[in-house]
Amino acid sequence: QVQLVESGGGLVQAGGSLRLSCAASGRTFSSYAMGWFRQAPGKEREFVAAITWSAGSTYYTDSVKGRFTISRDNAKNTMYLQMHSLKPEDTAVYLCAATGRVFGVWLSSSYDYWGQGTQVTVSS
Repeated sequence: QVQLVESGGGLVQAGGSLRLSCAASGRTFSSYAMGWFRQAPGKEREFVAAITWSAGSTYYTDSVKGRFTISRDNAKNTMYLQMHSLKPEDTAVYLCAATGRVFGVWLSSSYDYWGQGTQVTVSS
């Protein structure tokens, strides 16, 4: 089992920045690929970014490329999502997730463990 807890969400003006954290406990954090997803009211859960267990590869959805950066610190059992140039359309609950799979990290169905989420609200 892996327990995931997100933090760092909040209210920010358009153009601002936030850094989300995902703290993991339980089984070996470094064994898992990790991802960030988001879900806005009335919309389906959307892939945002993912990172492999070694941080050797990262993946982003097109709408956040160049603005968001995913990273992880295996010594601290923590993953991060640095978000810059935030837009109102980035408003959502952001969830972190962990998977033991190597492929398909952009699919929510690939993930075994989920956090509860942290709200990000971007005002215009």
